Amino acid sequence: MSDPLVLKRSNSKLNYFILITVIIAAGLSQGLLLPVLSILLEQKGVSSSLNGLNAAALYVGSFAMTLVAERVLGAIGFKRLIAAGISLVLVTLLLFPLLPGIKVWFILRLLVGIGDSAINYAAQLWVLLMAPAEHRGRNLSLYGMSYGLGFSLGPAGISLLRFGEAAPFLILAGLFMLALLLVLFKLPNSRPDKVEHSEGQARRFGRSYSLAWYALIPALLYGYMEASLNSNFPVYGLRSGFTTDQIATLLPFAGIGGLLLQLPLGLWSDRYGRKKILIFAGTTGGLAFTLLPLAGGHFVFTLLLLLAAGGLVGSFFSLGLSYAADILPRNLLPAANVVSSFHFSIGSIIGPGIGGLLLEFGWGSCVFVLLGGFYILFGLTGLLFSPRQLN
Repeated sequence: MSDPLVLKRSNSKLNYFILITVIIAAGLSQGLLLPVLSILLEQKGVSSSLNGLNAAALYVGSFAMTLVAERVLGAIGFKRLIAAGISLVLVTLLLFPLLPGIKVWFILRLLVGIGDSAINYAAQLWVLLMAPAEHRGRNLSLYGMSYGLGFSLGPAGISLLRFGEAAPFLILAGLFMLALLLVLFKLPNSRPDKVEHSEGQARRFGRSYSLAWYALIPALLYGYMEASLNSNFPVYGLRSGFTTDQIATLLPFAGIGGLLLQLPLGLWSDRYGRKKILIFAGTTGGLAFTLLPLAGGHFVFTLLLLLAAGGLVGSFFSLGLSYAADILPRNLLPAANVVSSFHFSIGSIIGPGIGGLLLEFGWGSCVFVLLGGFYILFGLTGLLFSPRQLN
């Protein structure tokens, strides 16, 4: 018999801590695999366009999982879905050094995407449903900070390549084993509230879009930014004259910026309104990205721009989800969570592919000009959005 979703207060803090630990591991897996595999393929002579398409495989798997995530969660519960996701990523990490090759890595990245999507969907929905409205921005920002911490630490795994190509994968697999043990022995068997739906899943997705489309777009932009930055920037950096160690140092600063501003932006969104914060962060963060090509091979200038851009847009996923929770009735939140994950996956799939093509044709600077332009356009579009609250 599983416990109800609303848990005893004495257990809620422990559950929240476990979810935070799990999401750090999920962030690590994506933050490490994207740049490490991109560099390994670049060194093997794989073209940048094919490199980018291979990186997108992770998010194809994530996208596939979002199509069934809501139903699977309802059937097996939070704990089992999270444990299954961790187990899948763990096994796949061990296979990367054993089965080298771009075709096999494409399949392995698909599996990692499925596992990470299962972890993220279950963990973020649990946190969202447990958070009181007045502290929703703060709680989801702390959750986002945890993912950002893992994601920003992930590129440091590039430095482990000096100990052999297997080193980053083995160390990350060990961390996933610890997370799995924590989930299996400490996390309760909870399930989301059962809601009798008088409408189909597609209808609920449509209602989520119609009521909160502006709040759901940030997940698309965040996925595009995250995957493009971590897949394309290593190649862009190598061609701009940076060494692999310099790239390993630079990439985490986008995540560090997100860590520094995640909580303040969440608190400000609770106080001043999430729409205003999304407009401000989108336009200013987009501007920072468009300026990145001007840095060229200048290390410090590049570092500062990555810090600023990452700080301003690093909260987009959690801020958008918080805004959706403000607008939508509770029974639509699981569907909105699926839509956000769907958008994140779509953005993550097209980001490396578009960036890889631009790099292939020698238009590396356009990778960041286009990225920044999308964020600025989003910010300006916010001036046209007026939510309708239905409770």
